[in-house]
Amino acid sequence: MIIIADDITGAAEIAGIAFERGRQVRLVCSGSVCCDHVAAHTIVMATDTRSMSEAEAAAENQRIASAISHQPSAIFKKTDSALRGHVVAELTTLMAAAGYQRAVYLPANPSKGRIIRQGIYYINNVPIHETAFSYDPEYPAKSAVLKERFPDAEANGIIMPDAENMDDIQRVIAEYNDGKTIFAGAADLFTALLPPQVIPLTSQHSPLTSKNVLILCGSTQSKPLELGIPIAPMPREIYDGKEDISLWDTHAYAKAHSLILTMPYSHRTGKEAAVHLRTVMARKAKELIAQHCPDHLVIEGGATAWATLQVLGWSQFEITCQITPGVVQMKSVTNGILVTLKPGSYPWGAMFESVTT
Repeated sequence: MIIIADDITGAAEIAGIAFERGRQVRLVCSGSVCCDHVAAHTIVMATDTRSMSEAEAAAENQRIASAISHQPSAIFKKTDSALRGHVVAELTTLMAAAGYQRAVYLPANPSKGRIIRQGIYYINNVPIHETAFSYDPEYPAKSAVLKERFPDAEANGIIMPDAENMDDIQRVIAEYNDGKTIFAGAADLFTALLPPQVIPLTSQHSPLTSKNVLILCGSTQSKPLELGIPIAPMPREIYDGKEDISLWDTHAYAKAHSLILTMPYSHRTGKEAAVHLRTVMARKAKELIAQHCPDHLVIEGGATAWATLQVLGWSQFEITCQITPGVVQMKSVTNGILVTLKPGSYPWGAMFESVTT
């Protein structure tokens, strides 16, 4: 199976689920490797199309579909469970390029309180446009009605069914799993599509045990972390784009051998601001990694993760542990450094228990 994810934390989430089901998984950044050279049962291709323009996202999906056209594997399109991204443009491109007649788009994640009822998307029974996602810098939720959010979906052969629980998801799969339909959506849909549970692979690492760790909190949904590790917030002047990263005081890393980088402000929105913030965070991370050689890099937020791994030049990863659903640990094939990725809107779970005890 080949999974195409529109951001890297979504790719890691899917890779973790497949790993827990006993599959050998390789996560690759979309432009880095041909599938022929990856010896894995499941290939998860991470793209950054959610951060691209619509035209760029469509072109990237066209390129990927052409590169894997000789593969007999089914394709699953991982999309955001908060409706972000160029969903219609990417799916229509994949359908045309890979020969699918239609698509089922099901972003519901009932296991996390994210459901679709009568065409309306709810998070914990609150319409999505009344949640913090209404302030998302790139894809603010202005409506919870799927047909309003994606008005041209049905005309392009994209079906958007309701789903309030896993039984609903199973019914959707049973109705449309005919080999002519590409499935797209969130983690619960992918889980339901996998074959029955097999003996899981043994995790090679436990949750965060290293004492030399760099943590990047790069999400607007980020929550404060109290771990006894120094925190270096991005200065307001850098956040506003008025100063270079040299102003960012990170001297505490040398003494504590660990550090947390945060963005304590949220007043800037829009594409330009989002690109600036993740670029600055990535550049600072690269500088610190060169200086301190951490054993473990933890990144919150898909756009920040992509920007950081791209600037580092790390493009292939072996999954080693799913710490908690959505929070996945992997090992860089380049240098063996552990990397843990977490979607910005997901809780941290138990990954820091071994650091704080």
